[in-house]
Amino acid sequence: MNVVWLVPVAFASAFILTGILRRYAFSKHLIDIPNDRSSHSIPTPRGGGVAIVISFLLALCLLYMDGVIPTDLLLSGLGAGAFVAVLGFMDDHGHIAARWRLLGHFAAAGWALYWLDGLPPVYVFDQVFDLGWPGSVLAAFFLVWLLNLYNFMDGIDGLAGVEAVTVSLGACVLYWLDDDNFLMWPPLLLSCSVCGFLIWNFPTARIFMGDAGSGFIGLMLGILALQAGWVSFELFWGWLILLGVFIVDATFTLLRRLLRGEKVYEAHRSHAYQFAARRYGKHWPVTITVGLINLLWLLPIAIGVTRFQFNEVIGLFLGYVPLALLAFRFQAGRTEAL
Repeated sequence: MNVVWLVPVAFASAFILTGILRRYAFSKHLIDIPNDRSSHSIPTPRGGGVAIVISFLLALCLLYMDGVIPTDLLLSGLGAGAFVAVLGFMDDHGHIAARWRLLGHFAAAGWALYWLDGLPPVYVFDQVFDLGWPGSVLAAFFLVWLLNLYNFMDGIDGLAGVEAVTVSLGACVLYWLDDDNFLMWPPLLLSCSVCGFLIWNFPTARIFMGDAGSGFIGLMLGILALQAGWVSFELFWGWLILLGVFIVDATFTLLRRLLRGEKVYEAHRSHAYQFAARRYGKHWPVTITVGLINLLWLLPIAIGVTRFQFNEVIGLFLGYVPLALLAFRFQAGRTEAL
């Protein structure tokens, strides 16, 4: 099946749509005004992530029409992804209470897991555990957490985009080495769609992704990880390792804020990447460093786990511990007073 033509189409459509959405944001006054909890200093339009949503979901439909992806992945991604994107788009236009957003996120996760058949049997320490319906509940929390942490981590120029591109391309490498080439197309086209947007967002952001884009990407990465887990659970471990930067920073920050009794759903700028950006006075060094960590540190570990039978728990530990030390060094989750 020759669907290579979708690569430039996904990129070009996202690039063009982002430009259109930028004009729309200005016309509707959808502008992020800097405040004491912002990591940017100039008013910037938001909502450009809708271009990623439209481009990728269209590509997903075309992959299905060509017989490249199964029905369950199409319905899972299309239904849950579109719903989360619409919810985020509405929140970008006017605030939606956190409890209703969270309810919507769990509804989307439930829809996705219905078509994916829940959590695949878990492989760990050479043992297989079929967790049944408790596993599906665990998978729902995984999807909702990944969706929200991606929103939390979308706070400086290019970071969410570079993370999506490097993680998705890293997953493609894992699939290629594992001879699971049929799995490569969705993450490859997701990375192409994000690249089209990223030109407008990095190294200096001319438009922000917004909740519609960040939540959608987080959910889709989770769905693709679970789909891979049904093929080989080592691939799911590989996804978890590749996502380590965002998982560790967001989780470390959340736990520290919870321990202080803070409202974790309120805006803040106490993630490690935000402290790092303020310390160095620029966004791009932090964003580039995250991309390099993904490609030069986490990807080789993920390859070791998926291709060379390196123990998955040790691999996860090896990948995450240095990231936790970095989060500690940059004081992730501490009070924001500077």
